[in-house]
Amino acid sequence: MSDQAQDSKPVFSIEKIYVKDLSLEVPNAPQCFLERESAEINLQMQTGGEAVGEGVFNVLLTLTVTAKIGDKTHFLVEAAQAGIFTIRNVPVEELEPIVAVACPNILFPYARETISDAVTRAGFPPVLLAPMNFEAIYRDRLIQQQAAAGSHEVPLQ
Repeated sequence: MSDQAQDSKPVFSIEKIYVKDLSLEVPNAPQCFLERESAEINLQMQTGGEAVGEGVFNVLLTLTVTAKIGDKTHFLVEAAQAGIFTIRNVPVEELEPIVAVACPNILFPYARETISDAVTRAGFPPVLLAPMNFEAIYRDRLIQQQAAAGSHEVPLQ
């Protein structure tokens, strides 16, 4: 295989996975540890990515988990899990799905572990987050964007 053919092959690699930000609050301690009711768990998620070099992208997955009983917050933990990925020789129309689907799929297990570890260290039972379907989330976002723009096309899988 020639060097030119080798240079044009698609490249996807993980360069670094890291915790960019981690925050934990237990505003109603120690009283919250005396509660016998189970807390209601709420999860919020955000993703984003940006080019940080030629063919190098930093992708951020932020998970915020809040546990409440009634209006009292037991804990709030936010983890911003990040990764640096090399993505080269990929058609431009395939770049966004890679950054919005493939990269968060790689980052999610790390973020889930970070959240669970922080909650356990705060004195609570671990929070076990269910897997997320980033492909469906991405497809739903495209449908919403197209609806807002007045288009009636639905993206194919």
